[in-house]
Amino acid sequence: MKTRINDFIVRFANVNGTGSASANYLFAKTIFRMGIPVTPKNIFPSNIQGLPTWYEVRVSEKGYLGRREGIDLMISVNPQSMAKDVQSVKPGGYFIYDSTKKLNPDYERADIHYLGIPMMEMATKAFEDPRKRQLLKNIIYVGALVRLLDMDQQTIRELISEQFEGKKALIEANFQALTLGMEFVEKNYDFPLSFRLEKRNLLENKILVDGNTACGLGAVYGGATLMAWYPITPSTSVAEAFESFCEKYRRDEDGKNKYAFIQAEDELAAMGMVIGANWNGARAFTATSGPGVSLMSEFLGLGYFAEVPAVLIDVQRAGPSTGMPTRTQQSDLLAAGYASHGDTKHILLFPASPKECFELTAEAFDLAEQLQTPVFVMTDLDLGMNDHVSDPFEWEKERKYQRGKVLTTEDLENIGKYGRYLDSDGDGIPYRTYPGTHPTKGAFFTRGTSKDEYAAYTEDGAAYKRNMDRLTLKWNTAKTLVPNALIQHSDTSSSLGILYFGTSTFSSEEARDILSEEGIQVDSLRLKAFPFGKEVEDFVESHRVIFVIEQNRDAQMRKMIVMELNCHPQKLVPVLNYDGMPITADAIKSQIVSYLNTESNPNHELSKATV
Repeated sequence: MKTRINDFIVRFANVNGTGSASANYLFAKTIFRMGIPVTPKNIFPSNIQGLPTWYEVRVSEKGYLGRREGIDLMISVNPQSMAKDVQSVKPGGYFIYDSTKKLNPDYERADIHYLGIPMMEMATKAFEDPRKRQLLKNIIYVGALVRLLDMDQQTIRELISEQFEGKKALIEANFQALTLGMEFVEKNYDFPLSFRLEKRNLLENKILVDGNTACGLGAVYGGATLMAWYPITPSTSVAEAFESFCEKYRRDEDGKNKYAFIQAEDELAAMGMVIGANWNGARAFTATSGPGVSLMSEFLGLGYFAEVPAVLIDVQRAGPSTGMPTRTQQSDLLAAGYASHGDTKHILLFPASPKECFELTAEAFDLAEQLQTPVFVMTDLDLGMNDHVSDPFEWEKERKYQRGKVLTTEDLENIGKYGRYLDSDGDGIPYRTYPGTHPTKGAFFTRGTSKDEYAAYTEDGAAYKRNMDRLTLKWNTAKTLVPNALIQHSDTSSSLGILYFGTSTFSSEEARDILSEEGIQVDSLRLKAFPFGKEVEDFVESHRVIFVIEQNRDAQMRKMIVMELNCHPQKLVPVLNYDGMPITADAIKSQIVSYLNTESNPNHELSKATV
């Protein structure tokens, strides 16, 4: 049998709260340090009751960073999930379990390999402290993997030394547990397995980081000095990262804070504080998830209609209602894009990597002030809380913040009659002032009610319509300011296209390559923002069928494209995933091929409609 190098999937099945997370991360980070592309996914419950948790690691020599289906190697040490775990292993794969207790005969399959390791028994004999036994049992199975997968021993020992720097006893205990696992494999099993690791230099200058940390740092570099928020999974670590970076970078020479960090009483209050701070000239933001967006909608409507900048980082999770707080989706698109009542539209940015989380968060503050409106950074749990291989973050020292149309005292003195909501440039964007700029002109001209061009309250229908038409003109201006979509054409001219965004990107790109290998050529477009620019409209217009790949049940992005571009709905074919796990390349390819096979039937209605 030919040995596979750097191309397999490992899943760990543990119990929440047993210290397995650090051991599993050690495994993934070792692979990263070996220069091999790796994608770890932490799959955890939304409570602390000791329920099942999984940690999935994909290794890909080709650099594919999305999920694939099927498990090559399962390390199952949780009796609660073992029946499910054993069934998830691919035929010919391996199942590692704690053989301290005999394996239930119901879990035996003839088409996979079983590797029993008495982890708890070994930990009990080697370590006296009960808690230490539980923690180091996890390092024992990591040690077994070192031998079974031919991992670099020096790299993993260096990581352990870094993790417990200055704690000699802990380093020695972890080394001992690691050696126990390695020696057991050496005495009892053939190694390495039919797939293994081999050092590469494929990740030069790459970093391993999560999207929430990147957003927090992006907010600091983007000029944010205030964050108001209310804790909610999976966005909490955005706040933690921002506060941590501010403690380091936002202090004056005397050590005094040059930032404000406020935990509000609820999400609505948090959004109100953000709008108030931005109205006063600060750069402020919040971070939340779907339920928070619902509660913030009233103030988001105020920000849109009164035209006050604001930035909101939406780390999406599975809904509706409480839904699955620790599972991922892209299901807040309609809620965010049209948040609040009435005719309201908001700018959405779609990062696909931690680097883009950093860049688009910083850019969101510029766009919010240039357009005087709330801007959403639409990440999700997968991007936000999982570690991803990323290009390093970059920042131009000469870069200046785009504050938009802000009048100074001198401007107000010379302007004559100031119209806060007057479009004097034809782009739909009026001029604003910071409070206190002038003692009599412009200091407090802001309204969330109907008004005329000079911020005077009115219920005159004609004045209201003029204002709404100007907001539409501003929306069209936004199309020229938001990041353009990224388009890639196939080697041969194709009438088929795929459209994707955010964390669907990596699986979509892999699926495109798989389709190409099977003779199906597709062009691709990755959305980076809403509203949609002219390039998106042209892409949809120039292809017979567009497969819209997204992670929600109701094809929300497809609906937005139909509404905004006024295209025929049957031209846009949904490719969906909404089980709370990141979409896989296999699922994308399967749905596209299934549609094409059905469409080839001459009696197929969609075939006739889309030709």
